[in-house]
Amino acid sequence: MQMKPTGLALAALIFTTSGALADPIRAACLSSDRAKGNARLCACIQAAADASLNGTDQRRAAAFFAAPQAAQDTNTSRAPGELAFWMRYEKFGAFAEQQCRRL
Repeated sequence: MQMKPTGLALAALIFTTSGALADPIRAACLSSDRAKGNARLCACIQAAADASLNGTDQRRAAAFFAAPQAAQDTNTSRAPGELAFWMRYEKFGAFAEQQCRRL
């Protein structure tokens, strides 16, 4: 017999899924070893991302938390799209550092 999810369970599933999609940098930050679950720091970094990166760039940057080699590969690429993204990513990083350094 298959069980149907309750309203509360369904709401939790929707919130968890949409939260990860809506705040990919925060979610990646919270799960990283370097942030050690620092929710205030991760929220600040997400706010910097919201101010400086579009959703596509945020999802791409979030992947760097789990795969730092992808960041290095992007940084060393000479493809025009990669270079443009990397410039946006560096601006985001500098802005996040400035805004979040005291946390």
